[in-house]
Amino acid sequence: MYLDSRGKENRIYSDEQVALLPSIETSHVHYNEWQVRKRSAARLISYLEKMNEPRLVLEVGCGNGWLSGMVALLENFRVTGIDINGAELNQAKRVFSGRPNVYFEDGDLKTIESGRKYDFIIFAASIQYFSFCDQTIKLALSHLNHAGEIHILDSQFYRLEDLEQARQRSSLYYKSIGHEEMTEFYFHHSWDTLNGFHHKVLYNPSEWKNRLFFKKDPFPWICITAR
Repeated sequence: MYLDSRGKENRIYSDEQVALLPSIETSHVHYNEWQVRKRSAARLISYLEKMNEPRLVLEVGCGNGWLSGMVALLENFRVTGIDINGAELNQAKRVFSGRPNVYFEDGDLKTIESGRKYDFIIFAASIQYFSFCDQTIKLALSHLNHAGEIHILDSQFYRLEDLEQARQRSSLYYKSIGHEEMTEFYFHHSWDTLNGFHHKVLYNPSEWKNRLFFKKDPFPWICITAR
């Protein structure tokens, strides 16, 4: 169902396209969307490359692996991408198998051994596929090294009063492509969910300077730490 809906959205990419992401041909229907993701990825990479010591990174919901592949190019970084979608995960393995320091595993946070720890855990356009954001963050925190960080990007967070309207929009959208049942697997999270965690917003699309210079970048970049 997920793959069929992705196909109807023109979000199934060839191996050649995945290898070049987030760059994509200007004629592609999602070119503008990938421009947004290119800028958010650049901000993340710029942040991470300031780290001098070796770092372990986990990307949760890595999909076809393009972002994991980018992060793995950073010196001293070792990246593991996990996903439960076998088709996209197999594509990630095909495309990036020759790239050092990047590995892909079938699974999610619940299947990771309790003793495995990471310096950075990344959710890029994936937190909306987890029904309980707070429980997911708590589980991710249990897999962080001391002073580790969780980074959430390319996903929307809503005010409480806007949640129901957002849900209705998603329901109408999935109904329009013949997969209304996908609304059972796509979730909308509020800013209030983050109140119980030590977090900061590294990129806020509502700030005047960002509205002025990056009007097409709608998603916040959130960093969560254990303390």
